[in-house]
Amino acid sequence: MVRKRKPLPRVGEVVVGTVKEVMDYGAYLSLDEYGGHEAFLPWSEISTRWVRDIRDFVREGQRVVVKVIRVDRRKGYVDVSLKKVNPGEQRRKILEWRRAVRAEKILEIVAKRIGKTLDDAYREVGWKLEDYYGEIFAGLEEAAFRGEEALREAGVPDEWIQPLLEQVRKNIRPKKVRIRGIITLTSTAPDGVDRIKETLIKPLERLKLDGTELRVYTVGTPRYRVEVTASDYKTAEKVMREYLRGVESLAKKLGLVYSFERERQR
Repeated sequence: MVRKRKPLPRVGEVVVGTVKEVMDYGAYLSLDEYGGHEAFLPWSEISTRWVRDIRDFVREGQRVVVKVIRVDRRKGYVDVSLKKVNPGEQRRKILEWRRAVRAEKILEIVAKRIGKTLDDAYREVGWKLEDYYGEIFAGLEEAAFRGEEALREAGVPDEWIQPLLEQVRKNIRPKKVRIRGIITLTSTAPDGVDRIKETLIKPLERLKLDGTELRVYTVGTPRYRVEVTASDYKTAEKVMREYLRGVESLAKKLGLVYSFERERQR
C-alpha cells in the first residue's frame, strides 16, 4: 500500500480510495495512501447529475479518485467527494499513484535484499528522496539518469546505494528531454570558416554540463543545429541559454552575422 507521511489528508487534497461498502445514502472507502483509513462518500457528493442508484457510479472493490471535503482530526472522520474531482485532477492523481506504486515496489525489493523492512525503506530512503526531489519516484528517475550521485545528494545511506541502483536500472528507463534550434552564422572575412568554428566550439569550454549533452553539427552551411539533451526541460533550457549567450557574444566580437531559430518539438 502506497504511503503518506501524515496520518490524515488535508481538506482539498485529491486522494485515491477503494470502495469498501456501498449503501443507499453513501459509500465507505479505505484511503489507500493513508493506511486504509476509512472515509465516507455521501450520496450528495457522488455526481453532479441526478443519482437514482448510487451503485451506477461506485461499486465495492472499485478504486476511485476523490477530493477531501471535511476532516475531523480529533475523531478521525474524513468525508470525500467524487463529483468535485475534475478530469485533469483525476488524470494527474492516477499518474502520481502509479508512480508511487512503482517506487514502493522498488523500495520493497531492495529492502528485502539487504534485510530491511519496508518501513525502514521509507524512513531511510523514501522520505529523503521525497524531501530532496519532491517525489520518491522522481528521485529514483534521477538516480537512473545520474547514478549514485543523485542518491548521495539526497542523503541516502551507503548501504542502500548500490542495491538501489541495480534495481532502478532494471525498472526505470532514464527520463530525458531534448530541445534544439538552428544557429545561422555568416562571415565575409577571409578566415570566416575558422571564425565560425571558434564561435561554435569555444563557448562549450565554459559550460558546466553535469550529465547534460550538447551537440552542434552542420545541417548545411551557414546553418548549424544545436541540440541539448537533459533530464528535464528546466536544465535543458538553462544550458541552451548559456551556450547561445556565449555564441552570440563571440559572434559579435569576431564580426559574424548571427541568428537563432528555435525548432518546434515533435
